[in-house]
Amino acid sequence: MENILIAGANGTTGKHIVNLLKSSQYFKPVAMVRKEEQLKQFEADGVSAVLADLTEDLTHAVKNVDKVIFAAGSGGKNVVEVDQEGAKRLMAVSKMANVNKFVMLSSMGADQPESVDDLKDYLKAKQNADNHLRNSGLKYTIVRPGTLNNSEPTGKIELKENLNKKGEISREDVAQTLVRSLNDDAPYNTTFEILKGDTLIGEALDTLNSK
Repeated sequence: MENILIAGANGTTGKHIVNLLKSSQYFKPVAMVRKEEQLKQFEADGVSAVLADLTEDLTHAVKNVDKVIFAAGSGGKNVVEVDQEGAKRLMAVSKMANVNKFVMLSSMGADQPESVDDLKDYLKAKQNADNHLRNSGLKYTIVRPGTLNNSEPTGKIELKENLNKKGEISREDVAQTLVRSLNDDAPYNTTFEILKGDTLIGEALDTLNSK
């Protein structure tokens, strides 16, 4: 089984990712958290965890890690240091550790940060992190969902490199898309947008492979 480091494991989407990986026959989650009590909680639930802060050295966090999902966020409080520079720090140590794939949870609108005034700083940080990942030499997938909600998952999405429209999607469907992107036969070195849709997640990802 491959060890998957989840940055942002204690967030709402991160917890969905951990639960999906727990039930996988291919992957084993490693929850990356900032607080001792979070570490103990994950370990009590039978999940491996590592104490690490995106604003500090992360070398130890990627030890024995095969792939990474970056689902961390500062919640708008420290977007440059966490969402941008923290992502870059994790990419750097992932590269040194020969991590096989880096799956990035980004955001729709990251290509045009100025288009959403109240999210401009956040989207700019995401844009910079995404561009850095593309140039990092790591095998990557960048997933850009629309507005996240807590609706029941449908297991279905709409997926294109550019959807050219706004919309919403459940956090659980985003988590499932991120986890499916870990598979060796999933598309890589690609960036795409997702919204709630009518196509099964696996089928939607296959359409990128057929291009």
